[in-house]
Amino acid sequence: MEQLLNLPFNDLLYRAQTLHREYFDPNRIQVSTLLSIKTGACPEDCGYCSQSARNSTDLEPERLLPVDEVLASAQAAKAQGATRFCMGAAWRNPTDTNLRKVADMVRAVKDMGMETCLTLGMLTREQARSLKEAGLDYYNHNLDTSPEFYGEVITTRTYEDRLQTLDHVRQAGLNVCSGGILGMGESRRDRASMLCQLSNLPSHPESVPINLLVQVEGTPLFGAEALDPLEFVRTVAAARIMMPRSHVRLSAGRTEMSDELQALCFLAGANSLFYGERLLTTDNPETDRDKALFQRLGLSMEQHVETEKPPQGRACYRV
Repeated sequence: MEQLLNLPFNDLLYRAQTLHREYFDPNRIQVSTLLSIKTGACPEDCGYCSQSARNSTDLEPERLLPVDEVLASAQAAKAQGATRFCMGAAWRNPTDTNLRKVADMVRAVKDMGMETCLTLGMLTREQARSLKEAGLDYYNHNLDTSPEFYGEVITTRTYEDRLQTLDHVRQAGLNVCSGGILGMGESRRDRASMLCQLSNLPSHPESVPINLLVQVEGTPLFGAEALDPLEFVRTVAAARIMMPRSHVRLSAGRTEMSDELQALCFLAGANSLFYGERLLTTDNPETDRDKALFQRLGLSMEQHVETEKPPQGRACYRV
């Protein structure tokens, strides 16, 4: 896999674009919107996160939102063209009581005709099954980085914990959304290793979010050396090649990206993004800016996504 990332830039993008066209319309993009339904006071120590109670940020914790407020946000997202509504809560793992409340949100959003996604932290097997019964479509649980670099970023949850939650999600019949964060000080080999972990899951994640670190003052990773933008594009291209049927999503960090950088990412195989002015607790490009970019690039938004299962994971180069 590291050999893939080391290819000449033009060769790497050619391979990625060729595969992208084999499995997707290269001029269509899937759009999701993300809402924080419970903000802050998380007990985890993730070095990038403004919501960790261990980090000294200005974020004010908020309780779980009421269902009607969540529905209003979902309706606004649908009106702007989003086909999937994602809800995130800053928990290490949800209690069964809170999970029942979130399940009510899932049912209500589904009744609006939107796909649903949740990110709530770790899940037990039974909790994953209950969310499936509520009608949930996707569950997001990122690996964040490679197993080798993981301990430099997080110590309160193991890599195996994350893999176990993904297994519970998959066994429950839910679609998996899992990716990582770039620019945390990891090496190219770490980025290769993370993609190997994702591509060698029992089946490829249906969605693979690629995040660029948003540096938040008060977090341990504030002040980290900025990632070379072309390295970000390389990782998107490698993700497309290794997981050709997955939706590869541009996620956090787009406010720091130029239109030209995002265009390169689409050329490299990205075909999904988060839409709307807010991603949990960080800024995101305004919808009008995204629409203008889509128009300039000749991209159209998907009206509905058929969630075909990606093929089984396959072996990759040693790193």
